[in-house]
Amino acid sequence: MEDLEFYLEEAKDHMEKSVHHVSHMLAKIRAGRALPSMLDGLVVEYYGNPTPINQVASINTPDAKTLAIKPWEKTMLAEIERAIINSDLGLNPQNDGEIVRLNIPPLTEERRKELVKQSKHEAEHGRVSVRNVRKEANDHLRQLIKEHVAEDAVKKAEAKVQELTDEYIKKIDDLLAKKEEEIMTV
Repeated sequence: MEDLEFYLEEAKDHMEKSVHHVSHMLAKIRAGRALPSMLDGLVVEYYGNPTPINQVASINTPDAKTLAIKPWEKTMLAEIERAIINSDLGLNPQNDGEIVRLNIPPLTEERRKELVKQSKHEAEHGRVSVRNVRKEANDHLRQLIKEHVAEDAVKKAEAKVQELTDEYIKKIDDLLAKKEEEIMTV
């Protein structure tokens, strides 16, 4: 019986991680508003070492359309600018000698649809990941039948795994719906 509980907990943990990953990936997709999370994953050279931008500067949003990046060392201004220009963000940094400003242009209808498509793609990856966890858990549970665990107990555990799968796929769908609304709001 403890094996069943172990596999259920493990499946739940992996599904939770899948939802968290989808949430993280959706946060990176910009929705027309300036968000510091847009720069997650942006790396700058800091004394020869690739370092996340949020470890060399503070990132603020003075208004809904602007990001202000204030490095802790002025020597990092040029590096931050270079990293933004070389990234796939499509933004033009403005350096005033103290702060790098990024003006976030309003999204066109075409770009909004593209971002919704990208969001759906990320959500589908999450759903596939959750379903893969379900498959692995069910495979492990079926192995337990061969180890003389009651078939009824395994069937109940499989039903619980399916409930978890439905619950976590719904969470992903909810995240996607929220992100779509955010993107399509003008």
